[in-house]
Amino acid sequence: MMRALWSAASGMRAQQTNTDTIANNLSNVNTVGFRSEKTEFKSLLYQNLQAQTTTANGDQKPVQAQVGLGTRVASITSSFEQGAMLDSDSETAFAIEGDGMFGVQGMDGETYYTRNGNFLWALGGAGLTLSTSEGYAVLDTEGEPIILPDELNSGNVMVNSRGELGYSDEDGEYTPLGQEIGLWQFNNPQGLNNISGTYFTVSDASGEALNESSTEGLITSKVRQGYLEGSNVNVADQMVNMIISQRAYELNSKAITTSDEMLQTANQLKR
Repeated sequence: MMRALWSAASGMRAQQTNTDTIANNLSNVNTVGFRSEKTEFKSLLYQNLQAQTTTANGDQKPVQAQVGLGTRVASITSSFEQGAMLDSDSETAFAIEGDGMFGVQGMDGETYYTRNGNFLWALGGAGLTLSTSEGYAVLDTEGEPIILPDELNSGNVMVNSRGELGYSDEDGEYTPLGQEIGLWQFNNPQGLNNISGTYFTVSDASGEALNESSTEGLITSKVRQGYLEGSNVNVADQMVNMIISQRAYELNSKAITTSDEMLQTANQLKR
């Protein structure tokens, strides 16, 4: 009965984490580029009650007797399924169609990766720089910030499906700028470290970032100007998962109550 108390308590802790994860998904249903998360569980160690040869009369048994000691959270994994394409009036709104991710340079000089393409032109010391709302510079295929020439109006900049930047002059002729928005892929994107919001960093589990412009064998992604990729959170699925998690929490709570009643009954036998 004491074992049952601890096993049920571990289940309640695990389901609380599961509920927290689902709540975080629902709270970010309108966050651009957000990747939904899922809690994975694993069983704790098993305790041997009887070995295969320990019976009352010493006979052999085909199986041994083991009992589990509860559950725990194994991991919280992110889903990188494609989100919905949302129309945007901004000329610096970009959505990725495919497995690629934008690369941005943080204030600390580190490179972060994101699917949030809600960018803007920010005036810095080097000129107009394509940046995120947090001020992180968007990187090109060479890993350098995308900076416009001083004489160019940002309103004339156009980006094709390959991420190549160009502009339309006064005569309406298209001129390439010689820069391309960088896109990177990962062998195991679920292994990326989620830093904050929609930003990820490379980890040993994810593998190195693979530049789509220079890595052979990759299926290249497409960039859609004037669109944003919405969150890939499915509200209906999350609500169903929330109900399942709540019921599992209640079942573990009931197991604790039942174990407590059994202990109380055992204590009263002496009387």
